[in-house]
Amino acid sequence: MGNIRRRVLVRGRVQGVGFRYWARSKAGHLGVHGWVRNRSDGSVEAEVEGEPVAVSEMIDALGRGPAGAVVSDVEVSDRPPEGEAGFEIRSGDHGGMSGWLRRGTE
Repeated sequence: MGNIRRRVLVRGRVQGVGFRYWARSKAGHLGVHGWVRNRSDGSVEAEVEGEPVAVSEMIDALGRGPAGAVVSDVEVSDRPPEGEAGFEIRSGDHGGMSGWLRRGTE
């Protein structure tokens, strides 16, 4: 079977706990590709691509999060595979630093 891609939206206390860096490390361990970013509403969004079993394991991991995270909801939707290589941390959907960091510098 070929690669699949999923969009994952994670809600709860998921910003300010190292979630994106943890997700990048977990993606490398599982061999999945894609990206992760903070959203202005306090959630974390990711797109994950790879072998179905690895993508499923990544989604399960995102649903638990790193130490310090409290995940309250995970929304998953299908996306067409893009053949992306690597896994990157993208800037937030508000075009700048994550909200928790920005608030601390104002």
